[in-house]
Amino acid sequence: MFELVKQEGRARLGVYKTPHGDVQTPIFMNVGTQAAIKGALAADDLEKIGTQVLLCNTYHLHLRPGDQIVKGLGGLHRFSTWSGPILTDSGGFQVFSLAQLRNIKEEGVTFNAHTDGHKVFMGPEESMHIQWSLGSDIAMAFDECIENPSPYEYVRRSIDRTYRWLVRCKASLEELKQREDTVNPGQALWGINQGGTYHDLRVEHMKRIAELDLPGYAIGGLAVGETADVMYSIIESVEEHMPQDRPRYLMGVGTPANILEAVARGIDFFDCVMPARNARHGHLFTHHGVININNQKYMDDDAPIDDACDCPVCRRYSRGYIRHLIRSGEMLGMRLSVMHNLYFYNHLMSDIRDRLAEGTFDDFRREQTEVLSQRI
Repeated sequence: MFELVKQEGRARLGVYKTPHGDVQTPIFMNVGTQAAIKGALAADDLEKIGTQVLLCNTYHLHLRPGDQIVKGLGGLHRFSTWSGPILTDSGGFQVFSLAQLRNIKEEGVTFNAHTDGHKVFMGPEESMHIQWSLGSDIAMAFDECIENPSPYEYVRRSIDRTYRWLVRCKASLEELKQREDTVNPGQALWGINQGGTYHDLRVEHMKRIAELDLPGYAIGGLAVGETADVMYSIIESVEEHMPQDRPRYLMGVGTPANILEAVARGIDFFDCVMPARNARHGHLFTHHGVININNQKYMDDDAPIDDACDCPVCRRYSRGYIRHLIRSGEMLGMRLSVMHNLYFYNHLMSDIRDRLAEGTFDDFRREQTEVLSQRI
C-alpha cells in the first residue's frame, strides 16, 4: 500500500494507496473534526486548495450525529460529499483531554461526554466499530494518551495496555470487515506509538507494535507541552525502528518549522488544528512569515495576504478587506482566512515533495525554517 519513491537522508518521498485515491507524501491532512473544516469550507473548497486527506474524529462523530446515522447515509464519504481519502482518529485523545470524569480499565474507558455529561464507554472494540461504521480509509488504533510528564512506571503500564488494546483493535476490525454491510472493505488500521518522553519505552513499544505488521504507524503523545528539541529527539529514537515500507504519521504536529524538521527525520503524514484555528483569529501564514491581520497597519492595505501565494483568496481579496471582515465578526473573514492558511500548508507540502524529487530538500529546509517561523 506504500511505495517509497526516493530518500534524501531520512526524508522520504512516497505514495500511499487507499480505496479513495493515492496520497502523495509527505502530506499535511486537513482536520475536519466533525466531517467539516471549522471555518465554513465545503468539500469543493477542499479540492480547490489542494487537500489530499480529510481527517475526521471518532469521538465527536459518535456523539453527534452518531456513527450509525453516518453509516445509514452511506459513510463519511457520501455524508460529507468528500470523495478523497479520509482518516479517522480513534477518539482516544479526546477521551483523555475533553472528558471531565473518566475511569480507565483494561476493558476501556468510561467517561462523561463533554456535550451533555451523559456516560459513555469506549474501548478498542467500540472505537473500531465506530470507525468501521464511518467507513474511513485509515482507522487509528484506540490508545491511552499520556500526560507529559508522567511517572516512568505509569507510562510503562500504559504502553503495555495500549499494546493489548492494539491487538484487540486489529482482531475487531478484521472481523468487522468480513460483514456484508461493510462500508469500506479496504479500510486499514494504523498503530500508534506511545511512551511519553522516555526514549527506552518509546523504542520498546515501537518494536512491539511493528511486529503486528500493520499498514501504517503513528507517533502519538507529542506536541503536548514538551520542547521541540525533545520532540525531535523522540522522533529520531523511534524512526529507526519503524518499518521502512510503511508510512509514518506524527500526530497533532504542527508549525511549518516542525513539519520541515520532522520530514527531515523520516515522517510522512502530519495533521494539526492550529493553521485553521489561528486563521479564524486572523493569524495568517505567508512565505515571508506570520502576520496578524488584526493589526491596524493592514486597515488600508490593498495587497493580498501573501504576494507569493496563488490561492483563491490571494488572487481576489486584499488584506484591508479581510481585516475588515475579521474585525466586524463576519463569517466570510473566517472562511477566507482558513482557506488561505490550509492552501498555504497544502502547498508547502507540495514544495517539500518537489524538493525531495529534485534532491534539494535539505537546502530548502535550511532556507525556509527560520523565514516561515518569524512574525511580521
